[in-house]
Amino acid sequence: MSPLIQIQNLRKEFNEGASTRTVIHDLNIEFSEGEFIVLLGQSGSGKSTLLNLISGIEKATAGTVLIKNTAITELRERACTLFRRDNIGFIFQFFNLIPTLTVLENITLPLELAGKKGKDLEKQALSLLDKVGLADRYNTFPDKLSGGQQQRVAIARALLHQPMLLLADEPTGNLDEETGEKVLNLLLELTRGANKTLIMATHNPEIANLANRVLRMQDGRLQEVITREVAA
Repeated sequence: MSPLIQIQNLRKEFNEGASTRTVIHDLNIEFSEGEFIVLLGQSGSGKSTLLNLISGIEKATAGTVLIKNTAITELRERACTLFRRDNIGFIFQFFNLIPTLTVLENITLPLELAGKKGKDLEKQALSLLDKVGLADRYNTFPDKLSGGQQQRVAIARALLHQPMLLLADEPTGNLDEETGEKVLNLLLELTRGANKTLIMATHNPEIANLANRVLRMQDGRLQEVITREVAA
């Protein structure tokens, strides 16, 4: 079986005045379906940039990213946006919920913007809210929720379109330790149960204990630290 993600000779450079700074150095790596991969590294090491390159949010200077044999690095902007919408879910550190929309509206908005509406969409969203323990808060606005609850809404939003790949950038970084642990366990339960691939950037080494693979990023280069079998 071919890997879900293939990264080949990937490089990202930023122009800074008269000089060029390389943040990802000719990276070659593969990720399989159902894996939970942790990217460890300090701020500025290139973790977030790598997630953005995998998703096509940022364009690579050189190299290829293949997801399910689709070279997203070759896609035009519109095609890349559509591919990301249909296949990739994002979870951010700061939740990115819209304050003027209810919990339910926040979850369904991305698919509504894609032209998908109706009772079936609402039913799917309510089912996800039930799974994240917020079924009774569907009509609540984000400012009435705790940080942990807001992140659970963000997880439901990221999973509504049933992506094969989930990218999480410091998803527990804005939460206290206890809440962060609960959110992480919930995220793993929902992704592993559906055999989704989860790539998480974090500076928290304790999260690495739960991963199938742990990669340390330093100065734009990856070093494999731990590899464990994916549970059947």
